Amino acid sequence: MTATERAVRAALFDLDGTLADTPCAIGRLLVRVCTEHGRRLTPEQARSTIGTPLEAAFAELLALPATDPEICRAVRRYRALFEEDVLDSGRWLVHAGVREGLERLHEAGLPLAVATSKIAGSAHALLDAMEISAHFPVVIGHDMVSRGKPDPEMGLAAATALGVPADRCAYVGDTTVDLRMARAAGMLPVGVTYGIGGRAELTALAAPVGGAVHDTFEDVVDTLLLAERAAA
Repeated sequence: MTATERAVRAALFDLDGTLADTPCAIGRLLVRVCTEHGRRLTPEQARSTIGTPLEAAFAELLALPATDPEICRAVRRYRALFEEDVLDSGRWLVHAGVREGLERLHEAGLPLAVATSKIAGSAHALLDAMEISAHFPVVIGHDMVSRGKPDPEMGLAAATALGVPADRCAYVGDTTVDLRMARAAGMLPVGVTYGIGGRAELTALAAPVGGAVHDTFEDVVDTLLLAERAAA
């Protein structure tokens, strides 16, 4: 079964790298905060942690236990810098085609949600800054679940909040962690190549279960609408 044959009644999205063109800014801030804490990193090292909760990212980058007080300080510093340096340019962080694509999905009546490794407050702030928050009545952040991606809890919570069975949801993301969560939750995995993940690694997770990988958000929307029509 292909993605265009799978019946879908709702679409869930990752945020950073999928809707928001933030990975470069996030990587820059991770490097800056780690430098302030005495550990020098390359942008590539920082980028490899994007998509995981900040506590886990800094624990890996600073080589400290996630419970270490220094991790808490690094997370607070990062969030303050993100608000100062990134949110002010939020309107320009929307990936190409996202604004128009969300309008198409809204007009088709497809329920939408965000499930992200950001905490809920940060996710809402970014969606507001990007001026697309009206499309997402449901936003599930990392702080709203006990286990983050790739555990299915976050995706299942979003599906429940939308009132749609998980196996009738698609999850769109740019990392292997996103697609692993989608598969664990029984959702249709849809990958995008313009974020963090590469085509080969995303396809390896999406294709075996009828998912898809696309280079543009317009193609993502086309797939979701075809799958939505299959559910009619």
